[in-house]
Amino acid sequence: MAEHRDDRPSVRVLEPVERISEVLFGLIMVLSITGSLSVADAGREDVRTMLIGALGCNLAWGLIDAVMYLMGCLSSQADDIRAVLAVRNAATPEEAYRAIADAMPPLVASVFQPEELERVRLHLGRLAEPPSRPRLRGPDWWGALGVFLLVFLATLPVVLPFVFAREVVRAMRLSNAIAIVMLFVTGYAFGRATRYHPWGTGVVMVGLGCALVGFTIALGG
Repeated sequence: MAEHRDDRPSVRVLEPVERISEVLFGLIMVLSITGSLSVADAGREDVRTMLIGALGCNLAWGLIDAVMYLMGCLSSQADDIRAVLAVRNAATPEEAYRAIADAMPPLVASVFQPEELERVRLHLGRLAEPPSRPRLRGPDWWGALGVFLLVFLATLPVVLPFVFAREVVRAMRLSNAIAIVMLFVTGYAFGRATRYHPWGTGVVMVGLGCALVGFTIALGG
């Protein structure tokens, strides 16, 4: 699930790893449906049913994931409000320092000196009163739309061969080839974003994606 990001212009609505994760999620969903099609027995009506199922499934899951993203935005804002109030309501500066450190990643908090924490405490004290409850803002809605589109649009390259190819066997081969390329590209991009070896991560993502699809189909998904 994608995390909430603040609404400063310099911050992207969705970070690279979040975009990659959403595309991978959409791929797994659609492959679990196309992979269940029997190429030996399938006719055009079966293909049509599969296409409707694949598009509908990713449409539904795109909406669900977008809602979950918005819930994450509200949760993140609530954490920020609690942190500010904890600092302002602290009985002692030391208690405020602990509240500030708890709101930061442990590695970042570990390098802050007391005088730096004091500057943060004073700055938070001069800020306007935080809202009583979190509210969804423009970037939150844009992020939810991005999540939905990434999940849904990841369906299209994989199902398009079934729209244009007359033979089901050829369509399945083209679809699988496109899916493998997309899995590799997402793995490569993930490797670059996380400083892992891109080519190796791409190969691992192909294997992991195929395994997850097989597991999902075996469970009747």
